Amino acid sequence: MSEPFPILARFHSQTVLARGAKTKVTNLMDRLTEMEAFATVVDQGGFTDAAKKMGISKSAVSKHVSSLEARLGARLLNRTTRRVSPTEIGLAYYDRARRVLNDAGEADALVTSMQSAPSGLLRISVATDFGVNHLSPVLGEFLQEFPDITVNMVLNNRYVELISEGFDLAIRIGELEDSTLRARKLCETNRRMIASPAYFEKYGRPQKIDDLNEHKLLHYSNNSAGNVWKLTAPSGEKRQVRTAGWLTVNDGQSLLNAAIAGLGIAYLPSFLYAEAMEEGMVEEAIPELPIDTQGIFAVYPPGRFTQPKVRAFIDFLVNAFAEKGPDKW
Repeated sequence: MSEPFPILARFHSQTVLARGAKTKVTNLMDRLTEMEAFATVVDQGGFTDAAKKMGISKSAVSKHVSSLEARLGARLLNRTTRRVSPTEIGLAYYDRARRVLNDAGEADALVTSMQSAPSGLLRISVATDFGVNHLSPVLGEFLQEFPDITVNMVLNNRYVELISEGFDLAIRIGELEDSTLRARKLCETNRRMIASPAYFEKYGRPQKIDDLNEHKLLHYSNNSAGNVWKLTAPSGEKRQVRTAGWLTVNDGQSLLNAAIAGLGIAYLPSFLYAEAMEEGMVEEAIPELPIDTQGIFAVYPPGRFTQPKVRAFIDFLVNAFAEKGPDKW
């Protein structure tokens, strides 16, 4: 037999469902409040300090914790006149509760972060060669686009620890050693052995890797492997060239200048030599060797969300270097 008033029946059904959903939301909020009160008591070591931390009365904190214990059917806190400490069950529950509360806090922070304008101090670490030649020229445009961000760019040729040294972001070239960091690829660069036409005219051009032993090499002193070039032979075999350099310096631009001056062969990235090669000031030493292509990355600390200032800078760099590399610089 059908309902005499089907519309009213549907309305009643929808009302019941809505009330049920509202009740579930209320229950969930109550649970989170109870959980927060309990965790804060554990963190602060007592009800009085927990009440100050939460901005509510001591009796309200006690009521929330008692309600939680009653719902769970377990004693979570040992209460004495001098101290409050979690029971064994309470300690286990605290670990899980703190994770839930942290996740909830991160969710709130994420929404706030995504809606706020990028601002604040942005600390960047970048290798001197790339920073001077390619990052510095585009910083002005970034600062004009985001006037509430201030930049502290540190140029150095060492591997910095982002978190412990207080950096928001670093630009790194080549294989990434720290897999715990988040990374976004900006572009690529090629590495080649280059020297001036005058050098090849005076000393001849090497035909194979072994011939480098008879040539004047220009080394980069900050290379972690020392005066060693890691090369790939035409057969695909990995080779290492270990010879003393005629000149060793900790600056890539200086090595390029030495190569242009005819002092020897340098092994450099294309973001340094590309213009000089295009103008004929340097040439590739052994064109038959496979090209070593390396990625250029923006790396930043791990986390479930990225600060607006970091996200804005990375997005800017991706756009700024979209048409760059591996040899177009």
